[in-house]
Amino acid sequence: MGVLNVTPDSFSDGGQFVAPERALAQARRMIAEGADIIDIGAESTRPYGSEPVSAEEELRRLQPVLPEVVALGVPVSIDSMKSPVVAWALGQGAVIANDIWGLQRDERMARLLAEHKLPVIVMHNRDRADPAIDIMKDIAAFFARSLDVAAKAGISAENIVLDPGIGFGKAPEQSMTALARLGELHAFGLPLLVGASRKRFISTVSPSEPQQRLGGSIAAHLIAAQNGAKIIRSHDVAETVQALRVAAAIWDKQ
Repeated sequence: MGVLNVTPDSFSDGGQFVAPERALAQARRMIAEGADIIDIGAESTRPYGSEPVSAEEELRRLQPVLPEVVALGVPVSIDSMKSPVVAWALGQGAVIANDIWGLQRDERMARLLAEHKLPVIVMHNRDRADPAIDIMKDIAAFFARSLDVAAKAGISAENIVLDPGIGFGKAPEQSMTALARLGELHAFGLPLLVGASRKRFISTVSPSEPQQRLGGSIAAHLIAAQNGAKIIRSHDVAETVQALRVAAAIWDKQ
């Protein structure tokens, strides 16, 4: 899954793809590099310093870009926690909803997705990190609540993907714990997505700016894949695809 942020303030690529022509060129590049899905977001959700935007502003940013990306022919995911934005995107041909609040913030989201019968990525999140908690227990409890919401709305379990939310509502050590113990989440019997790309926890191990975290991102994603993640969400598609292909070829020899 290639990340396409049409935002001025995302933590690692804010402002780079605000212009529609640049966003479309980046989508084409990621597809050529091996992206199977393009995930488009128009509101920064970085933990520090991001400004909430209205649904109207999200739509203003998405309208010149999303239909053009859909026309490229790969599945498009809409990264939004607002049901009006998701509804518009699905109407334009997006086929996946990526909800960073796991159906628990916008009460209309679950019903909307049940009506469309399309996949939803349910991500774990917290309003603030609490280093004292057992993060795996918190993730499991959150997912249990989300799955209950989904079931009551009529969302089929076969349309749900779980994302532990690396970097969201977690201390850096907790993000690393979630990666190390990812296999525990297989108890839910659902596919797992991991997006550790350029996240802040990497800098706590190897001090670096977001654009300098390619090596750490690949390390985290290889561990995620080894622990059973089925979807890897990355800003750096070519390098991540190469790493995953080489790792898979080696694992096949074991």
